[in-house]
Amino acid sequence: MNANALPTNARGQARRAARSRAMDVGARAGFVARGVIYLLVGILALRIAFSDGGGKQADRGGAIAEIAEKPFGSVLLWALGVALVGMALWRLSEALFGQAGEDGDKPRKRAMAAGRFVFYGFVSYSVLSYAAGDKSSGSGSSDRQTDDVTARALEWTGGQWIVGIAGAVVTGAGLWIAYRALARKHHKHLKMAEMARSTRQAVDVVGVFGGTVRGAVFATAGGFAIAAAIQHEPGRAKGMDDTLRSFTETPVGPWLLVLIALGLAAFGLFSWANARWREV
Repeated sequence: MNANALPTNARGQARRAARSRAMDVGARAGFVARGVIYLLVGILALRIAFSDGGGKQADRGGAIAEIAEKPFGSVLLWALGVALVGMALWRLSEALFGQAGEDGDKPRKRAMAAGRFVFYGFVSYSVLSYAAGDKSSGSGSSDRQTDDVTARALEWTGGQWIVGIAGAVVTGAGLWIAYRALARKHHKHLKMAEMARSTRQAVDVVGVFGGTVRGAVFATAGGFAIAAAIQHEPGRAKGMDDTLRSFTETPVGPWLLVLIALGLAAFGLFSWANARWREV
């Protein structure tokens, strides 16, 4: 629903809620939760680089399963899921009322916020479902899910085009993420003036490195989807886990995956920096 369609009083109350202390806390908790997931995925990818990973998946499902095995794992998963709900609601408020900053009200940014709301809504649902006992929800293999979805899509009329376009969109998103990281676009979203010089430098390192690697992983996954469409082979499409494992098949062996793993962990640290200094 368009926020402008609400009565004036209701619209004012909704806007105040979107700018409330509770929304601020929810958004920051969401960044903490995102950081936990990326840090764990990075650690799991490191294990895979030096061994078989002990059967663990280097994706969101693997990270959730890793948390569940720890003491008080169920409590931690509930906290993680609720924090991601906070992130989703914050993104929804940005879609309805615009982001912080001078150009935060642009339709393009609102549309992107809406997309992020859908994404974090799905992630939070999968984590909370797993915490509630549905073990097939949050920890399902991203590779198996990707294969199943791709196989179904390729059976549709025009399925190759649909899969190819979806792959191109993911590839484009990955390149855009990497560009934003290299261009240090995070400067306009973070309270850089409140940081000490050494802190600014550290945030730049993890932001640029982590964001570039994250974008590269997305772009690579999109490339595999395009290959699956061209060759009409669902198995060519790869989820996060298989995409990361593919980096070990390069001439440099596991060392490229080590670099990717460190980058994903760095993005986790960058997410925590957002939890502290992001303009919400």
